[in-house]
Amino acid sequence: TRILQNRIHDWFRRQKVRNTWVTLFSNMGKKSDENDDFDPLESLSAPDDSEIHQDGAFKLERSQLLESLESEISKLPVRQREAFLMRYWDELSITETALAMSCSEGSVKTHCSRATQALAKALKLKGITL
Repeated sequence: TRILQNRIHDWFRRQKVRNTWVTLFSNMGKKSDENDDFDPLESLSAPDDSEIHQDGAFKLERSQLLESLESEISKLPVRQREAFLMRYWDELSITETALAMSCSEGSVKTHCSRATQALAKALKLKGITL
């Protein structure tokens, strides 16, 4: 069952990325009366120096936040971590998560609730508020 769960996770992650890129590039800067020779790269502009520095600081802050979050997620009990990741990362419904975990929908809700409470408490202790 663990192999199946991992394969399901992988499939949903790939779909999420593919759908994001298709959505971003499908209508990017394109008007309905334009021809199909639109190149999305031509519509991008280079940021000035101030935007680069702000963007760098933002990326650093975000990467540190993600590292803290990943660290705390890895400390969760296995079932809580599994339910949390399926529900909020893979965006599975409660029913789909329950089927993948071979448990009841109530158990999924309990695991997710406990995981979010534990994460909120741990991140608050680190001075992180979301």
